[in-house]
Amino acid sequence: MPDPRRDPAVALPVRAQQDLLSRTALGVFQLNGQFLSVSEELARPAGLTAARWQVLGAVLREPLPVAGIARAMGNTRQSVQRVADLLAAAGLAEYVPNPAHRRAKLLRPTEAGRAAIARINPGHAALAARLTEVLGEAAFAETAAALERLSAALTTIASTDRD
Repeated sequence: MPDPRRDPAVALPVRAQQDLLSRTALGVFQLNGQFLSVSEELARPAGLTAARWQVLGAVLREPLPVAGIARAMGNTRQSVQRVADLLAAAGLAEYVPNPAHRRAKLLRPTEAGRAAIARINPGHAALAARLTEVLGEAAFAETAAALERLSAALTTIASTDRD
């Protein structure tokens, strides 16, 4: 008899599916709390909060509109707007014209914002090294891949439910 945990052709009973969803959600909620706590600790010496670090981090590679940052982070535009405005007021980010949209300005980090992020990097690297040591490289990579697949699946479900 095929093992339903290993053979995708064998459907799990509904109750088992619900249990997996509940365990996954509770695990992600717990991880979210743990990541927020660790992020606050890592960001504090740089004078940032986890939320400010997250928004600044979203625009390090390229300036983005607030709505784009919100989509990438899975947050509301309003909550990202509030943090972006605080970053701009603190001189850590600035709004610049958006050639693609007259009203939706782009947010980009200032040199002070980049310097703040740079102060976080040593602690971030140390945590990454410790997690790699505890989990092992392969398991750490698979964990990241599994979370990415889960997020993509939820995005797919949300987009098909809207249609």
